[in-house]
Amino acid sequence: MASLKEVKSRIQSVTSTQQITKAMKMVAAAKLRRAQNNITQMRPYAAKLAGLLQNLSSQNSDDDNGSKYTAQREANNILVMVVTSDKGLCGAFNSNVFKATVKHLQKNYESQLKAGNVDIMPIGKKSLEYFTKRDYNVVSDYWDMFSPTSFETSAKAAEYAMESFSNGKYDKVEIIYNEFKNVATQLLQVEPFLPVTPSEESATSSFEVDYIFQPSREEIVTDLIPKSLKVQVFKAILDSNAAEHGARMTAMDQATDNAGELLKELRLTYNRTRQAAITKEILEIVGGAEALG
Repeated sequence: MASLKEVKSRIQSVTSTQQITKAMKMVAAAKLRRAQNNITQMRPYAAKLAGLLQNLSSQNSDDDNGSKYTAQREANNILVMVVTSDKGLCGAFNSNVFKATVKHLQKNYESQLKAGNVDIMPIGKKSLEYFTKRDYNVVSDYWDMFSPTSFETSAKAAEYAMESFSNGKYDKVEIIYNEFKNVATQLLQVEPFLPVTPSEESATSSFEVDYIFQPSREEIVTDLIPKSLKVQVFKAILDSNAAEHGARMTAMDQATDNAGELLKELRLTYNRTRQAAITKEILEIVGGAEALG
C-alpha cells in the first residue's frame, strides 16, 4: 500500500491537472463560439456558389475559359490537401484524419503512391509533422493557416493547386478534413477539388437554369471558377477549425470528469491508508501497555 505522503502528492497532482483541463475547456468553448459563427455564415454562400459553378459546368463543360479547371485526365499525379490542427489535446481529431488519408490513398491510389506520384499538401502543423516524418512527398509551403485564419492566406494554397492542375503537374486534387457538425460530432470529408465536375443532380437532371449574364458569360465564368475554388478551400479550413475547438472542448470535458473520478479513488485510498496507520499506532500502544502490565 502506498504511503500517505505518496497518495497526498498524487491528489495534489491530479487536482492541478483538473484545474488545467477545466481552464482549457473554457478557452475552447470561447473559441468555438467564434469559429462556429464563422462557418455558419460561410456555408450558405459557399453552397450557393458551388451550385452555380456546377450548373454552369454541366451546361458548358467544354468552354475554353473553364477547360483548364474542368479538364478530365487520367489520374496519374495526385495532390491531396490534408487539413488538421496546429495543436494537440483534441482527442482523436487529428488521428482520424491521418488514418482516413492513409486508407484512402492505399485504396484508391496504390499504384500512384508506390510510384511516388502522390503529393500531400499539409494544412496545419500536426499534418506537416505527420507526413514529413513518414517520408511522403510534402508541399510544405502552406501549412500555417490558423494564425490567424483568413481568406487571403487560404487562397494562396488554392492558387497553388489550381495553377499546378492547369499546367498539368497534377491530374486530380482532393481535400480531406473534419466537417463541424456539433460540439461532440465531427464528420470526416473527402472532397474532390479539381477537376471541377457537375453535381450528380445537375448531370442527370433535364432542367437547366437559364442564366442572364452581365457583362458576358465568358468573363463571369473566368472569375467565378477561381473564386469558387478558393472559397471551397477556405470553407474546409473554417470547418476544420470549428471542429477542432469542438473536439478539444469535448476532450477536456472528459479529462476533467476523469480527473474527478480519479480524485474520488485517491481520497478514498488516502482515508483508508490514514485509518490503517492510526489503527496500527493504537495497536502498538495497546500492545506496549499490556507488555508493561
